[in-house]
This record gives sequence, structure tokens and C-alpha cells, in this order.
Amino acid sequence: MRKIGVFFLVIVTVIVSALTSSAVTYYIMSSDKDSATVKNEIVTDGKTKEQNIYQAVAEKATPSVVGVTTTTIDRNSIFDFATESKSVGTGIIVDSKGFILTNSHVIQDGRFKSVNVLFNDGTTSPAEVLWFDPTLDLAVIKTNKTGLTPAELGDSDKVRVGDIAIAIGNPLGLDLQKTVTQGIISGLDRTITTENNKMTGLFQTDASINGGNSGGPLLDQNGNVIGINTAKAQTGEGIGFAIPINTAKKIVQTVITSGGYEKVLLGVKAIDLKFYEASTGKHINGADRGIIVKEVIPGSSADKADVKPDDVIIKVDKTNIDGMTDLQKVLYNYSAGSKATLSVIRNGKEVKLHVTFQKDQQQ
Repeated sequence: MRKIGVFFLVIVTVIVSALTSSAVTYYIMSSDKDSATVKNEIVTDGKTKEQNIYQAVAEKATPSVVGVTTTTIDRNSIFDFATESKSVGTGIIVDSKGFILTNSHVIQDGRFKSVNVLFNDGTTSPAEVLWFDPTLDLAVIKTNKTGLTPAELGDSDKVRVGDIAIAIGNPLGLDLQKTVTQGIISGLDRTITTENNKMTGLFQTDASINGGNSGGPLLDQNGNVIGINTAKAQTGEGIGFAIPINTAKKIVQTVITSGGYEKVLLGVKAIDLKFYEASTGKHINGADRGIIVKEVIPGSSADKADVKPDDVIIKVDKTNIDGMTDLQKVLYNYSAGSKATLSVIRNGKEVKLHVTFQKDQQQ
């Protein structure tokens, strides 16, 4: 996050289309002076509850929520002197042996000097970064502290609009650590554009999330993690976004088991079809979505599958591909040696290609 005043922000502008077009600025966990108010009343779902649901969720989940402080070295390009800066985010304990899930931008997408974790009991510990991906905005870090309380991970595929959503994190830094805010799931499958990334498939929530909430949990009424808080809109109140937890589950388990994650590579340089058509004024016959291949890397999985420049990839197995972010996400479903069927539009007709994925040699 970038330091602006006393807040750490990453600000980007994106044009979104609704009934009318308007400019919307998205903050990566930007500051928001307003906070959601938890009412002192019994919340029921058909049965009388002896405890306020927000209290119950907070008591269950708070021991699994940590503060993440990242130290970076910034070098002045004119005078060539280095300055040290710190930013604060949130993380979720996912294994008792010290594994923690957070956002990639919390650890500065790998551009860090050190990462330290503050636990619920007030102790701190340095952390090692085991894996991160700026495209997904997720990272897994590990400390040597054991005997921790892992969070319970829910099933984000079952989340519906109107479900209760509760956020816990460190808004505006550690001075307000373990802040609990509440709301609902306002929307599903949202797409936003941040400074360096286009993110798809997000939950929208009106639970108040602010600077420092990055990487913290979005919880359901049972205290299970359904999402990882990642961004909010500057314009308009109560418009925040979270990454569905199912996106991270397989990655987390693999990192815990093997200490890392080996991502596969398709081996194409491509751009979103909609962007290509808008930029060039050209229309690709037979394709209304997907990514258009501009280059195929020699010897890659795509090359061996006979993918060609100007092919439009519209599907990997049964998963629709609307943009490059979709391709990056779907590749996490495969490992080296896995096979898949690519659906591409070539010369106006759909063609099926069979690909065997290879390990990403850039890891």
C-alpha cells in the first residue's frame, strides 16, 4: 500500500458500465471514516439465539485473525538514498503450525524487506513468504509459532446475495486492531480493475472495510471464512470486495503440504478480446468473449497443443474464459502433467484442442 497522509493506499481508476457510464475509483482497502454499527439485539434465523450473532462470530474468529506488518525499502531515484517504510494489513491463520493467508499486496507483491505477524495474544513473530500471486492478490506466509487456532473455511460457492457478512481486521493500522464490522453480501461475481490488475469473481459487501483490513476474513453467520477482504470503492459508501475463499483453498492446502505451489503455464501472450476490439476497431467473427492469442511461446503447452496466433481462447474444459484473469485463475486447478481441452475460435469456427500442462519455469 502507498502512504498518503497517515493512510496506506493504492488508488486506481476504472470506468464501469451500468445503466449509465461513470468513473469509479477503487482503493485497495482504502480509508473510510464511517463504520458499520452493530445493533444490540438478538438476530434470529427462525430460532431464538441466546447470544448476539456478531458477538458469537467475533469470539469464534478473532483468535485466528492476525496483524501483518510489512517493511519495505524505498530508494530515491534522484539522490539514490534508501528510506524504510511500513504498512499494515491483516491475515488469517489457516493451520496451527503457523501458516497464514493474506493478500499479495499486503506483502507488497514480494517487494519487502521483512514481514512480521502480530498474534491475538499480543506476541509477534517474523514470517517467511512461501507463495504469492499478484493476479489473485493472495499470499501464504509462515511463522515458527505453533499451537495456533486456525480459522474454519466455509464454502463460498454456497454464498447468496443477502447473506450476513462480518469483517474482522485492522482498519487504519494496529491502533484499531481486531475491529468487527457487519453487513450483507451485496453482489456476486463482481469485476474491478485495480492499479496493476483486473480482478473477477469477487463478492461485494457493505460491511465496512478500511485501510489495514486487507487480507482479513469476511465471515458468514457461523463464523466461517467465506472471503478475503481486498478492496473498496472510493466513490459511494458500503461498496467493498472480497476474494471467495474457494479460490484459495487448494493453494493453501498444497502450500501447507509441500511448502510451496508449482503453477502450470499455458504459454501464450494474449489480451482480453473486448479490449482488443475496442482498441483496434476490429471484430473477430464467431467470438463475443475470450482472450485473443498474440504470441505462442515455442515449446510451451500451448505450442504442443497447436494453439496459433489470433486464436481466441473461450474455454478451458468447462470454465468460460472472459479475460486473462480467468485464465490465470483456472490454471490453479491443474498441475504439471494434467490434461485439458481448450475451446478456441479460429477463422470464425470453434475448435477443440487438447493440452497437457507444464510447470511454469519462471517460478
